Amino acid sequence: MKPFAKTALTIALSSLLTFSSGPLFAAEPHTYQTKTVQLPSQQGTTLMTMEQAMAHPDWIGRQPEAAYWSADSKTVYFERKQAGSELRELYARSLDGTDSTTPVALKDLDNIGAADQRFSADGQFVAWTFEDQVFVKALSSGKVTQLTRNSEKQQDLQFLTDGRLSWRQGWNFLAVNLQTGELQQLASLTTEDAPKAPQIPDSYLAREQHKLIAFIALEHKNAKDAHQYQQQLQAQSDVLAPAPFYLGKDQQIASAIMSPKGDKILLALEAAGKRNSSDIMPNYITADGNIAAQPVRARVHDQKPEPQKLVLLDLTGASQTELSYESLPGFDEDVLASVKAENAKREGKTYQSKKSPRAITLLNDWSWDQSAIRWHADGSQVAVMLKAWDNKDRWLATVDFKEKKLVNQHRLHDDAWINYDFNNFGWLAADQGLYFLSEESGYSHLYTKALNGKAKKLTAGTFEVSQPVLNKAGDAIYFRANVNHPGIYNVYKFDLKSAKQSQLTQLQGNLTFELSPDEQKILLRYSTSVLPEELYVMDNNAGSTLKRLTFTVSPQFSQMKLQAPQVVAVPSSHGEQPVFAKLYLPKDYQQGEKRRAVIFNHGAGYLQNSDLGWSNYFREFFFHNILIEQGYVVLDMDYRASKGYGRDWRTAIYRQMGTPETQDLVDGVKYLVANFNVDEKRIGTYGGSYGGFMTFMAMFKEPDLFKAGSALRPVADWAYYNHPYTSNILNTPDVDPIAYERSSPIYLTQGLKNQLLINAPMVDDNVFFQDVVRIVQRLIEQEKQTFETAIFPVEPHGFRQPSSWLDEYRRIYKLFEREL
Repeated sequence: MKPFAKTALTIALSSLLTFSSGPLFAAEPHTYQTKTVQLPSQQGTTLMTMEQAMAHPDWIGRQPEAAYWSADSKTVYFERKQAGSELRELYARSLDGTDSTTPVALKDLDNIGAADQRFSADGQFVAWTFEDQVFVKALSSGKVTQLTRNSEKQQDLQFLTDGRLSWRQGWNFLAVNLQTGELQQLASLTTEDAPKAPQIPDSYLAREQHKLIAFIALEHKNAKDAHQYQQQLQAQSDVLAPAPFYLGKDQQIASAIMSPKGDKILLALEAAGKRNSSDIMPNYITADGNIAAQPVRARVHDQKPEPQKLVLLDLTGASQTELSYESLPGFDEDVLASVKAENAKREGKTYQSKKSPRAITLLNDWSWDQSAIRWHADGSQVAVMLKAWDNKDRWLATVDFKEKKLVNQHRLHDDAWINYDFNNFGWLAADQGLYFLSEESGYSHLYTKALNGKAKKLTAGTFEVSQPVLNKAGDAIYFRANVNHPGIYNVYKFDLKSAKQSQLTQLQGNLTFELSPDEQKILLRYSTSVLPEELYVMDNNAGSTLKRLTFTVSPQFSQMKLQAPQVVAVPSSHGEQPVFAKLYLPKDYQQGEKRRAVIFNHGAGYLQNSDLGWSNYFREFFFHNILIEQGYVVLDMDYRASKGYGRDWRTAIYRQMGTPETQDLVDGVKYLVANFNVDEKRIGTYGGSYGGFMTFMAMFKEPDLFKAGSALRPVADWAYYNHPYTSNILNTPDVDPIAYERSSPIYLTQGLKNQLLINAPMVDDNVFFQDVVRIVQRLIEQEKQTFETAIFPVEPHGFRQPSSWLDEYRRIYKLFEREL
């Protein structure tokens, strides 16, 4: 099969590739580049239409997904969506100089490895799972062997220090000797109480029955004998599987990771979850014509602390030990004392602070693909990342196996909340200790720490380090960072011996990367403002030339005339750091009458959209191009709370969601009016999810700021949103009702003055349709006349039907045309 066709867009990209060959923490000594940055626009001739912008994204070109290296580093595999189907097809891109890209036949999918493949320490074998079954390949001969063929899911593959391959099936840990084929069960975990010898029931009738009826007494004796025999056999025989570890009923295993030695397991236990019967969502459009009550997540106001127990299992001694959290500094601090006191004072009460053990769990980073439990490669040590349920502390700890206790290695405390990103950690080579990311300086940076020493900061500056990867030799860490500009990401290498940092790529967009297994090359997933993500490869050296592997954009897309937005630094009236934003300007905007303008509010809150890569908001990008053709000026701001700008930017919204962001929108309006011939009385705003919430807050808190606004799938009351996200920022409603009242639009609806359009999907299991129902009723009761509502009966949070996208954005466009 020929490579995907090159298009005009490839030529446009070539100019870019000439580069290739808060107050809580101390301020960093480096400042961002704030000059305006703009990548080349796409010089097609076809103007974007609303119908094209909202069409199924297949028309753009079906970009590469889930790319990974082959075990021999000679091939890159990637998935590509099939046209007109949600199925994916796997492709192989050879790096042997033939530039061939071929689809992988279904019959060959099991033989080619996987993204999550595991190599043996001696380099002789590589193992992976395909359709939940285990495969291993001898690298010298290329022979692939299937090790399992059953209906169970196999996961957590690892090579043990003795050369055996281990995996988990359910909560049974298995290992196979690749030389002999012997399969052994190393451990079995069960959330049941340990069986006991048969007992006579403790009741009068039972006791008398055993006295009076010989048969009953005999049956009891036989059962006791059988139990005792089984216990003795289990203890004395060397051919049986080890007895299960009984962890106790009414619990569930959150995570369990076995040592590479195969001699220990560290696990986290939590109370078995129980659903609230009210956690349902009606679905009115169903296949059988009936209304379906679909189960959904719990609301933050229903959540109670769910601590986890950390348990160490010794497989050789068949013992289990719960590890106390008492060795963690601050484990019993009343970190919310000031918040509780403020809320109590409002009620005319006095809060008395006291120490009490906090609920602690494994940390769950939303962006990583690693476990919060990480064993050293030789199995001699284990590290665990823990987090307080109140979101104010993160601990990196190791385990003293002799004393059976946790040893704190690093505590990160934040008076606002610990980030659910930038928590990667791992072991350095030999006994050099740990590496980890931390925001303690105000930005995510890379640190190392000897187990008996102090943490050492490796990187510094007002940029964010992510995706750290330690090389096999253990002498260098690769990472992704936005060093030179907050919206431009490149790959860097930190040499641990020389303590020098080098920049490996010189690109002008956004990217992620993956080292090849032999560490000679780097695979890049790279995009720009006008080019969706494609795959590139380069030698693992600074300044190496990039080679583009995929050309998946369609000819139709490459012919579109698309303006790349400028990324500008909007001056802030509330701090020294500017608000970075995407700016779209119409032709000759300074001429003629003052212009209409629109400000877009991105979703998620903690998300960066004003970078120079391809945006998940590509439909909005197209919509903004349509607007500028109609003479609008468009601004897309990374308001406070956005990702990419450090800890203080992220936490500015603590206990006051919607206030700092609205202040930033005010600055955005002033910026447009002062610099781009914009009429301050003809500006609109819109956004979805968090952006819909932002639209509410702006329209309610600053009623004269925008002439019109559209809130899509908006949050109206944070008490109805989920716990993992909301409790970080607002604590919980039972502890901090002040924060929820201050931050929820439903309490502020009296401020609505200008025209508001609310677009709401009805089967949204993220932001419930109930949010819209409640706020609409509130507006009705307040006799507001400047709002309207559009519902979308079959849509979840992220729309799926092009017809829904088109209807939604036609309504937004009509709103702006009518009101602005």
